[in-house]
Amino acid sequence: MRGTFLSDLGIAHPIILAPMAGAGGTPELVAAVSNAGGLGSWGGAYSTPQQILDAAKQICALTAKPFAINLFAGGYEPQRHVDAAPMLALVARVHETLGLPPPLLPPNPASPFDDQVAAVIEARPALFSFTFGIPSADVLARLRQAGIRTCGTATTVVEGKKLEGAGVDFIVAQGEEAGAHRGSFLESFERSMVPMRELSRGLLSEVSVPVIASGGIMGGREIAEMLDAGAVAAQLGTAFLVCDESGAPDAYKKALLSAKADTTVITRVYSGRPARGLRNAFIDMADGVPILPFRQQNDLTRPMRNESGKQGNPEYISLWAGRNVTRVRAMSAAKLMETLVAEIGRR
Repeated sequence: MRGTFLSDLGIAHPIILAPMAGAGGTPELVAAVSNAGGLGSWGGAYSTPQQILDAAKQICALTAKPFAINLFAGGYEPQRHVDAAPMLALVARVHETLGLPPPLLPPNPASPFDDQVAAVIEARPALFSFTFGIPSADVLARLRQAGIRTCGTATTVVEGKKLEGAGVDFIVAQGEEAGAHRGSFLESFERSMVPMRELSRGLLSEVSVPVIASGGIMGGREIAEMLDAGAVAAQLGTAFLVCDESGAPDAYKKALLSAKADTTVITRVYSGRPARGLRNAFIDMADGVPILPFRQQNDLTRPMRNESGKQGNPEYISLWAGRNVTRVRAMSAAKLMETLVAEIGRR
């Protein structure tokens, strides 16, 4: 099955760059992974349709190899209302510390998915991956008609079965170790915190769709382990965040590289959705403060996060990171790919 997976996507190695919406996942990083024989993935969840098309054009200018585009297929909460005053007051304190003007409350938007996926279909990546839910049957049919393969995120076996029933081509088994947003969409994230190895084994025994292991994977040894268990590939995000081509702020990269222990926690304070990252000051400051809906909370904290990165201050950045963060290695994406492939071969 692994050989078929690789040939179907036109890639040489069973290594997928996790899509990272935001600064970290640059077209340069995507192209570097694809050029090295893996599958680069670009996260377009916060982008307009035109920005998605522009990014795809940039990637295609840097590589002729296959790549993926990822979107959020759910997760928005336009009908949920929260008293924003406490969170606004907290963010205002941080803005004052950073020298920013007082924050303004952004709207609580509806999902832009339908417009975004139309741009994805126009861009024609080799793979469309998604998380936070399942696109409609009509959208999946349009993707198939465009020759674009599909990949959904599962945090439980039940979610994986739903994805299989929807007709996706591949399933990412997102273990609880994974950095950034939890992809849970059927149950609470607390009930969906299944370790990567357990989740992958469960999916492999319950679904016939090829499974991609994801969650805290930093080296070729773990990739080889999951391949031997039956996964067709592994997806890595945190491992690539400190690469030269990553757009993560230097303060973010330094925080990852200086981590001496796993201080990651699941928090909603930066985006409104549960996500794993390094604990820092803002996470502690927001303890007990009502969190705004996704993605209103994300939009409120964006100026703070951006300015904190510019000032080299990691305390107000969403430092998304998976478990085993202490094992990240600073090098180019091509060198990391070469290293991972060599480590897989030594199993």
